Amino acid sequence: MTKKEEKELRQQARLEKEKQRIYEISAYEREYASVGLICGIDEVGRGPLAGPVVAGAVILPKDCDILYINDSKKLSERKREELYDIIMEKAVATGLGYSSPEVIDEINILQATYRAMREAIANLGVKPDILLNDAVTIPEVDIRQVPIIKGDAKSISIGAASIIAKVTRDRLMVKYGEIYPQYDLASNKGYGTAAHIAALKEYGPCPIHRRSFIGNFV
Repeated sequence: MTKKEEKELRQQARLEKEKQRIYEISAYEREYASVGLICGIDEVGRGPLAGPVVAGAVILPKDCDILYINDSKKLSERKREELYDIIMEKAVATGLGYSSPEVIDEINILQATYRAMREAIANLGVKPDILLNDAVTIPEVDIRQVPIIKGDAKSISIGAASIIAKVTRDRLMVKYGEIYPQYDLASNKGYGTAAHIAALKEYGPCPIHRRSFIGNFV
């Protein structure tokens, strides 16, 4: 066997392994297929000192064949960007929701996350029949919900939602980084890195900082 043939065999084996993984993380979608339209829900940005919390909602087609979907934190930035485009193209519907730093400070991060999730559902354009959520049950939603612990790695729909939310928020933080360059937001995405905290102490907060999160640093 030539080196080229060995390489092709390894690539084929990796591809088959990935197809099997996608099949396994579609178990919830198969379980609830008879219910109707299945929507995955996830959020990004609960922990940062700056910027909004962003929620994603995704309804994938039945028997979705998009490979490499996973918890967005387990993917490289390049892979997330690639998958974002594929998900946006192939999804039956997608929705995004935001809660600003002001809202987070006013009603707390958990309630702000729920608000962003409700907005993401509303922005789908179609009403799903069931929601697969990453760990939480969203109040004030009249759709059946299934909370799944670590759902972004166990459900292809939730994983897809985590990807579009993460890419959307990261792109937004890069833009904020151009407006407020002293905090290096393009790099830290608003999280409390040592450099970010040092900048907070030197310059004080900017309009997108969460006042309820930065009390110990300024």
